[in-house]
Amino acid sequence: MALGSNLGDRMAYLRTAVDGFDDVDGISDVYETKPVGGPEQGAYLNMVLRLRTSVSAQELLAQCRARELEAGRVHVVRWGPRTLDADLLWIDGERVDTPDLVVPHPRMYERDFVLVPLADVGPDVLPDGYEPGAADGVVHLGPLHL
Repeated sequence: MALGSNLGDRMAYLRTAVDGFDDVDGISDVYETKPVGGPEQGAYLNMVLRLRTSVSAQELLAQCRARELEAGRVHVVRWGPRTLDADLLWIDGERVDTPDLVVPHPRMYERDFVLVPLADVGPDVLPDGYEPGAADGVVHLGPLHL
């Protein structure tokens, strides 16, 4: 599960989102990153959660959308600024390809703002040869204080 925020109290939105998920098994550190794509906007705080759960991919997607709504996210511009973005990245042993969800996330291996925090909690999911220390524009801020 990837979380990102670049509007308002970014750290508080991440904290509230983490608290809203059940079965959290790992929490990456927080990283500040430049936005990728979309309109000009401020920097993001990004992190990744690892969950141990038996709920379906669709239920996890519903939980992501619920956390976004709780943070007051409004979808106005694609890849635009947001209070909270919650994306389902990976489910061990499962592939999903529906109109509203693709797992593994189709762009997760292209984005250092996902890969760097993913290295903290899921290094076994990283592509072969990926070195998170080589990521440009990713600033390590440290652990999220709950």
